[in-house]
Amino acid sequence: MSFTLSQLIPAIPEVFVTIMIAVTILVSLFLGEKHRNATFYLTQATLLICTLLTVNIFHHQTQIAFHNSFIVDHMACILKVFVYAMTFLSLLYAQPYLRGTELGAGEFYILTLFVVLGMMVLISAYSFITLFIGLELFSLPLYAMIAMQRTAVTAEAAMKYFVLGSSASAFLLFGMSMVYGATGALTIPDIQNAVLLHSPTIAILGLIFILAAVAFKLGAAPFHMWIPDVYEGAPLPVTLILASATKIAAFVLAIRLLVNALPLLTNQWQHMLIFVAILSMLIGNLVAIVQTNIRRMLAYSSIAQMGYMLLGLVSGIGVGFGAAMFYIIVYAIMSLGAFGVLMLISRTGFEVHSINDLRGLNRRNPWLAFMMLLVMFSMAGIPPSAGFFAKIAVLVALVHVHLVWLAALALIFAIIGAYYYLCVVKVMYFEEPEETSLIEINGLGKQLGISVNCLMVLVLGILPTGLFQLCQAAFVGG
Repeated sequence: MSFTLSQLIPAIPEVFVTIMIAVTILVSLFLGEKHRNATFYLTQATLLICTLLTVNIFHHQTQIAFHNSFIVDHMACILKVFVYAMTFLSLLYAQPYLRGTELGAGEFYILTLFVVLGMMVLISAYSFITLFIGLELFSLPLYAMIAMQRTAVTAEAAMKYFVLGSSASAFLLFGMSMVYGATGALTIPDIQNAVLLHSPTIAILGLIFILAAVAFKLGAAPFHMWIPDVYEGAPLPVTLILASATKIAAFVLAIRLLVNALPLLTNQWQHMLIFVAILSMLIGNLVAIVQTNIRRMLAYSSIAQMGYMLLGLVSGIGVGFGAAMFYIIVYAIMSLGAFGVLMLISRTGFEVHSINDLRGLNRRNPWLAFMMLLVMFSMAGIPPSAGFFAKIAVLVALVHVHLVWLAALALIFAIIGAYYYLCVVKVMYFEEPEETSLIEINGLGKQLGISVNCLMVLVLGILPTGLFQLCQAAFVGG
């Protein structure tokens, strides 16, 4: 196969990141540890330039390149920009912590760029081959990043994530091979047209394995077992990325495989997703109530939140898909804000683990406490937060397709889930702190970053129309 220069234009951001990875490696090698901040600033500059390139190449027209293997559409451009933003803020929050540990070496920033590149490829993937390449390209560096701190806890978390992640990849490959055997196609447009022409039974069997892999990457039940252990055991800077940007990539994996590639099997995957969504909301909300570890509580919260997001896909209509896209973006912002506050409270030699570590936070740093309050209220779905609007959007989509019973069940789980979010608020505002020293955020950039991050959940709740319409345009008349 041959490619012309014009065919590379849709992939300019990916090409740029690849070049910058090589540049960052050389800079890190020649400048050494004494100038480790150089790799940080180079990584942040790369993310900013990528944002400009992605926005510039998108002109509200879908572009397909590399023989139907790569697509730049409305959804891809929006989600790529949010991936850049999530990663940028994650590194901004983590820089002071990274500076005092072995994680602060240039390798961490280089691996982060590999993760971003993998997510970019996955988001624009339009064939099974590019989907799998993107998935593995962002998963493999994460395994290494979790283990970089070289403690027993991080090694255990990395091993669990690696073993279970490898199993999920095997499920995905096996499912893809069965769909390929049933259709004789690898690109998503060809699979759309051929999925029921040859052997629908084999395609449905492949769908089961594909759905298992998607549920694992989303962290949805019953494939959720890795989430609490990895969130708790991984270094906090890595958890920042795991809990935010990678959720967006996993959402795209679900859209490309289920909505784009297998629309003729919608009835089959709808029923499977109903089971996954209900189980996720049930396990996530009930188990989160009894957690005393803030990271494990947020991990089980993530499982429940993925259940709510999947309700948008369950609807099987464009409005529901747009609502699910809006939900995953809002959740990524909320999760990044929650872990960002934990990151800024943490310091070298101390990481926030217990909910009691947040006791009296309002007295030690009222602004950080208020930011955490906004995030907790939003996760609980309390108006006028973005989490409230996101939940309403997916429930409305369910009502449109007459799944009122499922919407009512989701409301019950949301009420249950509000309890453990409000417990965190109670600890911050109504309990005495164990330490009385003030918590200071060094650096205007970090103060501005966490403020914008957490205030966005309020802004998007009061003024959700702009982002919501962008998400809807990706699926409805987009």
